[in-house]
Amino acid sequence: MALPPPVLVLDLDGTLVDTIDDLVAALNTILAKEGVRPAARESVRAIVGNGARAMLEAAFAAERRSLAADAMETLDAASIDHYAAHIAERSRPFLGAEAMLDRFAAAGWRLAICTNKPEGLSRALLQALGLAGRFAAIAGQDTFAFRKPDPRHLTETIRRAGGILARAIMVGDSAIDVETARAAQVPVVAVDFGYSPLPVGGLGADRVIIGLDRLWDAVASLRPATSP
Repeated sequence: MALPPPVLVLDLDGTLVDTIDDLVAALNTILAKEGVRPAARESVRAIVGNGARAMLEAAFAAERRSLAADAMETLDAASIDHYAAHIAERSRPFLGAEAMLDRFAAAGWRLAICTNKPEGLSRALLQALGLAGRFAAIAGQDTFAFRKPDPRHLTETIRRAGGILARAIMVGDSAIDVETARAAQVPVVAVDFGYSPLPVGGLGADRVIIGLDRLWDAVASLRPATSP
C-alpha cells in the first residue's frame, strides 16, 4: 500500500510572506482618522501575530487613550477592510520562498498553510501573489472551531492536505507555531526572519533556519523518511 504524501505546513505572515508594511499601513490609516500618532513599524512587528485589534489597542494605550468595546470593534473592522482592499500592495514572499515551494512540490510533497489570519484574507493574499494554487489546504483562524495554539488546527490542516502526522513538518516564526507543533507531536522548523518578539533560538523548535533556502536541508535532517 502506498504511503500518503509528506506534507509541509507553513505559517503565513512572517514565515512565507513579509506582510508587515501592508499591516502597518492599514493600522496607521485608521489611527490617523482617530487623531492617534502612527505606530512604528518595529512596535507593530512585535505584536502582529495577535491580530488587528491588539495592534489598535496597543496604539491607543501608548497615548493613554481607551475606547469602549463597541467603538474598538468598529475600528477593528475598518482596519481589516482597509487591509483587505490593499492586501498585497507591499507584501511579498520572503527571499527564496517560491524556489523552496517548487523544490518540495517537485519532490512530491503536499503544501499547506496553517495561519491565525482569517482564511478569506489568507486566500486573497496568496491569490494576489500568485501562490494560492500551490497549496492543497489553506486553513485560517476561522476555518475550524479552533485555532493555533490548539493542535487540532495543525492536525486538521494536515488531514485536509491528504497527509498524516507521521509524515508532516510544521514551519513557523513564533512561539505559537512551535507550541502548536509540539502539542500535535509534529516536528517544527522556525525561521529567524519573522515577527517573533522573542529570540527564535529560545522557542524550542527542532531546527532554526536563517533563510527559506535552508529549509530543504533542515527538513531532511528531521525526517528523511518523509520523502515520497
